[in-house]
Amino acid sequence: MARKARNYIKENAWEDTKAQVKRREARNAARRKATKRLGKTALKGKEVDHLGSNRKGDLSKRRTRVVTKHANRIRQPKRSH
Repeated sequence: MARKARNYIKENAWEDTKAQVKRREARNAARRKATKRLGKTALKGKEVDHLGSNRKGDLSKRRTRVVTKHANRIRQPKRSH
């Protein structure tokens, strides 16, 4: 069964919404904060994981931890295609 072609225009429009920009800023801020606290070498090849966050919630008030990329990607919720 062939997959439906991706609609890149729709995807790019979603990335520019105010809500998504705010979430991206929160992710970047959490990474900067972890880098300042732990150092650049401690985060090499790792990601900052937001604990207890849901997909639509506010990330800025969430606790974070540093995990491997693999561990963070496994923990992600299932997405519909």
